[in-house]
Amino acid sequence: MLAELRKKAQVTIPKDIILKLGLSEGDKLDIFEKDGSICIMPVVVYPKKYLNDLREEIGEVKANIASGKQPVFDSVDALFDKLEEK
Repeated sequence: MLAELRKKAQVTIPKDIILKLGLSEGDKLDIFEKDGSICIMPVVVYPKKYLNDLREEIGEVKANIASGKQPVFDSVDALFDKLEEK
């Protein structure tokens, strides 16, 4: 598909690509050059506080696993079996 570079370096992404990727207005796109090609990749941006909270929670879970306080399951079925016991 051809697209035309317009004023202010704007390009319209064809509608069928937008629909195929499930993109909508306001979505963030990473644009970079690689080997002479322009690449556009959809990305998700999370607030720093969310990421910091998530890192803290993961650290707590890792500590609980190391200390034996957090059960570890070999499969999802084993997890559900344990949950059904209660």
